[in-house]
Parts: sequence; structure tokens; C-alpha cells
Amino acid sequence: MESEYIYHVTTQKEWEQAKINGEYKPAGYEQDGFIHCSVEKQVAGVLDRFYKGQTGLIKLKIEKAKVSRPVLFELAIDLDELFPHIYGTLNLDSVVEVINIG
Repeated sequence: MESEYIYHVTTQKEWEQAKINGEYKPAGYEQDGFIHCSVEKQVAGVLDRFYKGQTGLIKLKIEKAKVSRPVLFELAIDLDELFPHIYGTLNLDSVVEVINIG
């Protein structure tokens, strides 16, 4: 069964800026055109591939039903896995928990 939650890894600093802005848009958004997310079981792999050695990281737990922009599950060809992507900025009220990764 598909989970009602998706996850996004970011920095505490970017999250603090989102709270000031009233919405969240990661640094790479303009280049990618969407916000990269994961289902829970994919987070460890994402951390390993993209965030190794970084500190000040948090994981946003996002309630999919509350996201006001389209959420599409798309194939990451190199991994042959579907990952959720948010096409637009993330409304802050869809974030139900902020988890400190370290």
C-alpha cells in the first residue's frame, strides 16, 4: 500500500528561510523544475548518494494529501525506482514533522 507521507531532505538553514518566505523551494529547484522527494525506505539511499558528510540536515515529513501542487511518481532510470516529485513550491502546512538528521 502506498504511504500517505513522502519525505524531503534539506538543511535547517533552507527550512528556516522557507518559514520566512511562507513556502519552501530548494536551491536546485530552478534547474530541476520540481522538488525531489522520497518514500521512507528511499531516504537512506538518498542521504548516502547526495548528502554524505554534510551536517545540519533535516528530513521533512510531508502529508501527500495536503500538498497543494502536483505530486508525480517518476522513474529514476539509473535506480529503476519511482520517486515522488513535487511540481511547484511546497506549502508549509503539508509538513507534519521536521526530523533532525544531524
